[in-house]
Amino acid sequence: MKAATATRTETLTEPKGCTNFKLRSLGRVVSRHYDGALTACGLKTSQYSLLSNVIQLGPLRPVDLARALHVEASTLTRNMKPLLAAGLLTQCEGVDARSRLITITDAGRAKRAEAQRLWRGAQVELNKILGADRVVALHRLVEDSLALLDTGACASHEA
Repeated sequence: MKAATATRTETLTEPKGCTNFKLRSLGRVVSRHYDGALTACGLKTSQYSLLSNVIQLGPLRPVDLARALHVEASTLTRNMKPLLAAGLLTQCEGVDARSRLITITDAGRAKRAEAQRLWRGAQVELNKILGADRVVALHRLVEDSLALLDTGACASHEA
């Protein structure tokens, strides 16, 4: 019995496989789940997230929005283009002529509300599939990991 415990402990302290691959695989599967639910309103999960964050954070500079979403500026620009073209977001002049602010339009608020109903259904379904306790533990682990990584622990590997 003790041998099995020792082996189990070793397994827990020695990660196997590539963490990046495992996280990206999980991310792709979860994204497909939410994207499938949001298809009915014509948005992708990344677009829903953009609209939600602009509502929550208010008018803000693209660089601040990218930072809040943990994405590169080029990724943000690419994801914003269809929302700007559809009139769901606007980019207006900021405090000076060189700065811009991203704001959500009334049409964007309505589209986000429509998408939010679909997103909630996808969230409830995911909670049922994985179990609420596992989802809570996953959220905690992700938040803790992001906090640790945001402290610069991986800065030496970014170059």
